[in-house]
Amino acid sequence: MKAFLQTFMRDESGASAAEYALILAIVGIGIAAAALGLAVSIQNAMDDAADTIDAKGEGSEPLPSN
Repeated sequence: MKAFLQTFMRDESGASAAEYALILAIVGIGIAAAALGLAVSIQNAMDDAADTIDAKGEGSEPLPSN
């Protein structure tokens, strides 16, 4: 049993799996933050475009109907 514990304590294969999991978590958080930032930027651009279209449409003559 003592030899098993010593071998277990020296085994570092689990450490590399934990490191990969940590790297994956950090990359995932970065991707999520970038996606949220992109969503906000797209929403602002769409709002600006809608405001511009609304401002251009005010005070103009309606299109003639056929």
